[in-house]
Amino acid sequence: MMEEATAPSVHELNQALQLFGIADYAVFAFMLLLCAAIGVYFGFFAGARSADDYLMGGRSMGVVPISMSLIASFISGITLLGTPTEIYLHGTQYTFIAIGVLLMAFVLAYAYLPVFHNLQLTSTYEYLERRFGKEARLIGSVLFVIGIITWIPIVIYVPALAFNQVTGVNVHVVTPLVCLVCIFYTCVGGLKAVVWTDVVQTVAMFGSMLLVIAKGTADVGGLGVVWSRNWESGRIESPSWDLDPTVRHTFWTMSVGGATFWLQTSGVNQNMMQRYLALPTRGRARASVCIFVLGALFLIFTCCYSGLLIYATYYDCDPLTTKLAAAKDQLLPLLVMRTLGQWPGLPGCFVAGVFSAALSSMSTAMNSMAAVVLEDFYKTFFAKKPLTDRQTNVLMKTVVVVTGVVCVSLVFVVEKLGSILQLSMSLGAMTNGPALGIFTMGLFLPWVNNKGMLAGSCAGLLVMGWIVLGAQAAIATGDMAFPTKPFSVQGCTYSFAAHAVNATLAPAHAYADASDVFPLYRVSYLWYTLLGVVVSTAVALPVSFLTGANRPQDVDARLLSPVVRRFFRARSAPAAGPAPAANGYKSVELHIIPNSQSAEEKEKEAMLES
Repeated sequence: MMEEATAPSVHELNQALQLFGIADYAVFAFMLLLCAAIGVYFGFFAGARSADDYLMGGRSMGVVPISMSLIASFISGITLLGTPTEIYLHGTQYTFIAIGVLLMAFVLAYAYLPVFHNLQLTSTYEYLERRFGKEARLIGSVLFVIGIITWIPIVIYVPALAFNQVTGVNVHVVTPLVCLVCIFYTCVGGLKAVVWTDVVQTVAMFGSMLLVIAKGTADVGGLGVVWSRNWESGRIESPSWDLDPTVRHTFWTMSVGGATFWLQTSGVNQNMMQRYLALPTRGRARASVCIFVLGALFLIFTCCYSGLLIYATYYDCDPLTTKLAAAKDQLLPLLVMRTLGQWPGLPGCFVAGVFSAALSSMSTAMNSMAAVVLEDFYKTFFAKKPLTDRQTNVLMKTVVVVTGVVCVSLVFVVEKLGSILQLSMSLGAMTNGPALGIFTMGLFLPWVNNKGMLAGSCAGLLVMGWIVLGAQAAIATGDMAFPTKPFSVQGCTYSFAAHAVNATLAPAHAYADASDVFPLYRVSYLWYTLLGVVVSTAVALPVSFLTGANRPQDVDARLLSPVVRRFFRARSAPAAGPAPAANGYKSVELHIIPNSQSAEEKEKEAMLES
């Protein structure tokens, strides 16, 4: 539709909303300088004395900073901007991901974490070598590298979108400048710098989101108005119990599929497990899981409410239809400038919070990449050429710099793709499924041998790569679209070019004609990780039995999850110390035969000897 000629144009209104002033730039710059200062402190004044200090913080970190670091790494800018957009476009079905997060935490704390913490690993993929051999460690590490290289560019692109919305500065100008700070403090300070900058960044995330929803809710007239407007539009939804796997979001995809996805990203993934292993005891590691889950759930619900608030604010003038928001994931920054733009410094707080989320995820990934390259690639394949402390330091810092530069360069690719939330989870699941499958085989299926693992992981990667890339291609070409909730432009007070408006509630299916898209491409993206695990395991088990499956009693009990350990007569092992590598030697058990003599018999024998 078109408003009267005297009304301002959408371009003029957009320019008016870009009120990022000196105070905002100052707040944003202060956050970056504080992060750099933390890196300088841990790099030059409390520097790491060894690779273990640089990568693991000396395994003496505190529960609270580690928990906050986990939250910051888990809640990236993708969550802060992508989740409100998801709720605005598709309704509240996504909020049931909270059930998946709770299930993930329970399984992680009692089925996965005890094994890794007891083994005192630096790289989680070291476990795969102990269980299957060097080939497994290499596969797990390669999958991790692929996952990082495809994930971090998305993480970087998100805050750049927010910055572009509130300042008008080009995405490709701000991205390298901000990432340079992140590369610096990660390179110089190691894990301790990453964790303590995460603490600062977590506070910035919580503060910025609470500020937005408090002021925004007051502006629209209170919680009742937010609820009623979203209820009338059909955005407030009860759980969908539909068992159709092609329905994008249901209770089952959110709980079961979501739990599997987050188990890989927050459980066996090097990014997160490296922090759990930096704690001195397993009890403290479990405590950090509890704090992490509470903080993550709070931020998820906050982001979901922000999506409802965006609709309550723009319920009669959709900014996507009018192009007031140039991209879907700029909706929250647009709300920020509308609600906080007149208060100097507050938009800067929000942008600093979004960038904080991104930088925490990026720094975590780069630090973990350094651990993987050192432990899983160099030490595994160049064991006969040990590095000096200086050479180790140079290698780790070089990996951080190279990873950062490559990921920043790939932002150009991400800009051409679709919704950041689904894109991130889809591309992640391409490698997450096979990776989680390998760990699942090792921890829960003692029969799986090296050949079965190799066959299963390769099959899982090929199948999931085919499905994920095929689905993304269908989305990019427009063959597969996701219908949204209804919007309105009846209350717009500015002029804009007419666009088609979705006026009816559309079904939740991701396709219009079943014959148009290959059936597996239509499967909900939240099933990808579980599907990868199923494919990998379904191939690994029969191949293992055909090539001589392991006997459960021959598998080191420490390499099995405590959940299944009791059901198998696995080989016992000492309580402490590293598990033996799969080197071809056969282990034997030594038993001490107790003396069965009574006290009286011992006394008589002593008298005879005297």
